[in-house]
Amino acid sequence: MSSSQTSGSIDEQAAATGFSLGAELVTCRSGYAHHGIYSGNGMVIHYAGFAKSLHRGPVEEVSLAQFAGGHDVTVRQSPAARFSGPEAVRRARSRLGEDRYRLLTNNCEHFVSWCLFGEARSHQVRACFVHPRVAIQAVKGLVQAYVAAERRRRASALANNGSGTALAF
Repeated sequence: MSSSQTSGSIDEQAAATGFSLGAELVTCRSGYAHHGIYSGNGMVIHYAGFAKSLHRGPVEEVSLAQFAGGHDVTVRQSPAARFSGPEAVRRARSRLGEDRYRLLTNNCEHFVSWCLFGEARSHQVRACFVHPRVAIQAVKGLVQAYVAAERRRRASALANNGSGTALAF
């Protein structure tokens, strides 16, 4: 899926590619992969975590376009999943609003793993401990994401202020 598509075409693409209910969706970000559960009708349940800013976010249901954040979305096949389809979505919805995100112990990948397998685990976190180079790349990606989010926040503050001076917070 091209990052230049509009949200309408992303939803059409979801229907065309046949994302199945309860499928694990993955979008690669700068230095890490972001995970969610496809809940149908162009919607995804995910642990927002640091996907939008440095302030952690809760488990939420968002449009496929919001989940993608301008990045390609792929389906990770999980034939050994203990829970699938409507049951995986039910499990994901049972945690909507939860706000206990922790990068190393309760992130978006832990959440999706719990929805599908009943066990919270993160291959990305494990890889960071086993391969320090992976950890360095992840930290670099998170810093880049933070800088980009700060630039967006400041540009928004300037636009909302209208005077061309930054707002003091």
